Amino acid sequence: MTTATTTRQKLGYEDLPRLMSLMTGDEKHSVAATSTLDVIWTLYDRVLDIDPDSPDDHDRDRFLLSKGHGPMAYYAVLAAKGFIDVETLATFATYDSILGHHPDATLIPGVEIGAGSLGHGLPIAVGLAVGLDIQDNRARVFALLGDGELDEGSNHEAIAIAGRRGLSSLTTIVIDNMSASQGWPGGIQERFAVEGWATKRVNGRDHDAIEAALNSPHLDRPLAVVALLERK
Repeated sequence: MTTATTTRQKLGYEDLPRLMSLMTGDEKHSVAATSTLDVIWTLYDRVLDIDPDSPDDHDRDRFLLSKGHGPMAYYAVLAAKGFIDVETLATFATYDSILGHHPDATLIPGVEIGAGSLGHGLPIAVGLAVGLDIQDNRARVFALLGDGELDEGSNHEAIAIAGRRGLSSLTTIVIDNMSASQGWPGGIQERFAVEGWATKRVNGRDHDAIEAALNSPHLDRPLAVVALLERK
């Protein structure tokens, strides 16, 4: 069996398409998965302070995949980084597999929430950021959403609360492939900016730009990074 250590040493971004191909069957939501691939890889490869050997460390950064449908890219990155064994990918969505159609925090090392119902990730991330702030814990919280998901009303409340509280430990990444049914006057960035968030807009495939945006300073304010993808 491949160990976590050898997996981390040998697998990189170029291996992700092969890892994703190990997951077969219906309901893969492959388009949703590939739209998140570069952001999730950049987070785990360059940004997050989290150790696959200690995924529950109290001082770890937290990553919440609110865009939980189509988690193939997420699972592939977790395998490449040593959180799960590569062999597990072939069990995707089979009976007794830990890898379901939506990530399960009770089964998969390194997964923070059971995602699936859209509109839950950002409110949970706000609560986590508030709790860590009360504990004077300097860990960061990252939540990844889809642009269509912003139509959910729970996100409106979370955006407002985070801005009012000045949650500088919180970063939201919105994958914008122009799939929102309603759209946003002035663009997605404006929706966050009017509530006091710092905002950045990047090419959703450019790892250097994504890294720079996610690590950009935003003193006393939460940060929203809009990762733009061409809709095909």
